[in-house]
Amino acid sequence: MRQRLLAAAAELIPERGWTAVSTRVLAERAGVTPSVVHYHFPSLPALLREAATGAMRQVLAGAVPALEAAETPDELVDGLFGAVAAYDGADPLSLLFVETYLAATRDPELRAQIAALLAEFRARLGDWLVVRGVPEPAATAEVLAATVDGLLLHRGLASNADPAAVVAVVRRLLVPG
Repeated sequence: MRQRLLAAAAELIPERGWTAVSTRVLAERAGVTPSVVHYHFPSLPALLREAATGAMRQVLAGAVPALEAAETPDELVDGLFGAVAAYDGADPLSLLFVETYLAATRDPELRAQIAALLAEFRARLGDWLVVRGVPEPAATAEVLAATVDGLLLHRGLASNADPAAVVAVVRRLLVPG
């Protein structure tokens, strides 16, 4: 039941927007009564936070194989940016991220949860960069993560950026020296 509620929330957030997801709408989508929502979660915001950060955690975990398979910075860029090629910025997962980031501007608990996920990902990426001798690995990891997010946001706003040109620019950022 709990998983059905989380899945329903992850569908509704990009469809309706964070603030338009109500207990009634969520319960209806999950095929349960509204009281079941409050039985499994202390509040609707807590459920939405868990659904959104759970999806984010899965996406970040999906980047780990690309990170582990890459031997060179070029391969890393191909893996990271190849993984996001499937997202056009208007797809449900991209919209879930956008809605969640927006909600985090008003929800300190959500902001802290997202910050922790990003810090963990950037640390892992930074460790990879250290081993390969990339200068300023922590800052570089932050720029890479922000670039991926920014590209997805811009795609949703009708960016005309050539993906190959963007990848070429990012590669230049990782060349030591």
